[in-house]
Amino acid sequence: MPNKCIQPGDNPDLTKERKTCTFDTDELTSNLYGSRYAMERRREITKKISTDPDFANPIPLEFLSREKRIEATAKKTKSLIQRGPELCDVTKPNEMYHLVNEAIGIDGYPLALHYVMFIPSLVGQADDDLAAEIIPRAMSLEIIGTYAQTEMGHGTNLRELETTATYDKKTQEFVINTPTRSAMKWWPGNLGKMSNYAVVCCQLYIDGKKIGPHNFLVQLRCEKSHKPLPGITVGDIGPKMSYNTTDNGFLAFDNVRIPRKHMLMKHSKVSPDGVYTSPMHAKLSYGTMVHVRAHMVYSHGHMLATAAIVATRYSAVRKQGRIEPGGPEVQILDYQTQQHRIFPQIARAYAILFTGLEIKDQYAATLKGIAKGETDLLPDLHAITSGLKSVVTHMVCPSFLSFLNSPLFQVGLGIEQCRMACGGHGYSVGSGLPQLYGVQIGGCTYEGENMVMLQQTARYLMKAVKLTGQGKTLSHSVAYITKKENGKSLIGLEGGDIYREIEIILSTLEHTARRLAFEASQLWENRIKGGETKEQAWNGVTVEMNRVSRVHTRLFMARCFHNRVLSSPSSIRPVLTDLLSLYLHYECVDMAQHLLEDGHCNGGQIQYLKKRMYEDLATLRPNAVSLVDSIEQSDRELNSVLGRRDGNVYEALYQWAKQSELNYTDVLPAVQQYMMPMMEQNRSKI
Repeated sequence: MPNKCIQPGDNPDLTKERKTCTFDTDELTSNLYGSRYAMERRREITKKISTDPDFANPIPLEFLSREKRIEATAKKTKSLIQRGPELCDVTKPNEMYHLVNEAIGIDGYPLALHYVMFIPSLVGQADDDLAAEIIPRAMSLEIIGTYAQTEMGHGTNLRELETTATYDKKTQEFVINTPTRSAMKWWPGNLGKMSNYAVVCCQLYIDGKKIGPHNFLVQLRCEKSHKPLPGITVGDIGPKMSYNTTDNGFLAFDNVRIPRKHMLMKHSKVSPDGVYTSPMHAKLSYGTMVHVRAHMVYSHGHMLATAAIVATRYSAVRKQGRIEPGGPEVQILDYQTQQHRIFPQIARAYAILFTGLEIKDQYAATLKGIAKGETDLLPDLHAITSGLKSVVTHMVCPSFLSFLNSPLFQVGLGIEQCRMACGGHGYSVGSGLPQLYGVQIGGCTYEGENMVMLQQTARYLMKAVKLTGQGKTLSHSVAYITKKENGKSLIGLEGGDIYREIEIILSTLEHTARRLAFEASQLWENRIKGGETKEQAWNGVTVEMNRVSRVHTRLFMARCFHNRVLSSPSSIRPVLTDLLSLYLHYECVDMAQHLLEDGHCNGGQIQYLKKRMYEDLATLRPNAVSLVDSIEQSDRELNSVLGRRDGNVYEALYQWAKQSELNYTDVLPAVQQYMMPMMEQNRSKI
């Protein structure tokens, strides 16, 4: 089939790979991004940015100091805002997302939290008066804001946040204070130097009574001088593992007064005389976090896709060793071990991207319901986004086998697996993979620590189990819990039809998730009956609860992937089915312990799943490069000398290395000042 990715001057091995493609890559790209129009718009944006001097990098940003990187990114951000309408349709989030990735990259930029958290917080939680006052200013960038929740001493546990907002009835103001060192806000992105406003999460106190965490709009810096206002201590927290173009910050308050109306009171309210009104649903206050987690799923899928593109293309170019004695060196993509490392990451990237699209739709539907006063969908969305946030960030970066081992044993799959698949060159910053790893792994802790997120999902599942016992109807994501048990698994017992096998595997995963949920519920109940409080009993079963949450979430992802395959055009359904087949067989082998525990599956069936997984690797081999080509990330977006579209890796690696500041002179001052005299002194002793 003709492949539009092939161009003159490409590496011949990569060209050979693209010629074996069995599907239309444009059709798959269109399906991945929603439509052919969306695909074409992405290409237009990429072309504009690639030739625009405002977004050029004279030297790789990796060779700049942190301050210079921030300066370069701020300059690009200004151009992006001023020229945005000519570069993309700024009313479409998907186009803006792609524009930012192309123009700036993944290491952060000054307006990231402004758009991702500050404005959504105001839209979702500010009352009409405050919204009318502040949102137009935020949208027009008269001000820049961030979201300050995490503290030095507390993060995910909002109930124990220490920053206080005490209501003063006499002045109708809230007094914001940081009572201890551990109460300092610590980590919020774009807080250190860029933002002059913030939505700040504080413990609300009225008449000496602690009400709980609520959000407040607080001005941090003078709008004219950008200097911190009286009572405000704010700055940058210093270098991190990655994401160093972003000024993650610290923040403390000393009797900072804000007007009563600057509490975000769309759902919770405080009257002028200090009467508190609670929201109609407790989880409405989590709106911003749900929004971020919903979008994290897609963005982390995008990052895993980036790693898979780099590893797959490089593995097609790199030759190492011989399979046949006396034969030529082979592409390392021909080795089954390499395929086993990389192909499941391609499948997982597609699964996460498809799940991200589904969650975005569910989030939009939930917002429409809330606008009508309907909150029925919110608990389900909160639970599944909490589980996805944890499972996806673990799946993309550390080893997913961590649920069987210590949390320290979390390096094996995802981005790290792709990095190791690139051998020594994957360790170079030029590969793009170290930065990608560093940025992505932060997702395991920000916007909710992963273990805590799994606990939130587990509590929802335990409620579902209880409702099942009462004969109640369950919501979308947990409806399978009410199904009757289906006895022994039919995996491997019905041959021939791949679509039937997929249904059988999904049914087996449902059985496993359902069994684990009921078993965990029973363990919890038994501890309570034994005399423990609910809280003590819960703490005694949290590891089991986390397993329940992970399997439930992986089932949800498998269903999303399956639904997308069924709705895809016939021209690409076969290759997506092959990819789904690998995904399911790989996931089942990874979860073999759970499938075997109650005898639903037997050892022979696990062996069958392994056999099918190896067959899937061989089936996907001719289409591997074209599957990652279809994700369609430009060289600029990949930011990798190893993952280049043209495959001309080695010359690119050399040209990249020459730009190191260490190569500006033949003899470094450090060598001249310290090493040369030492060597000369030692020579004189001979």
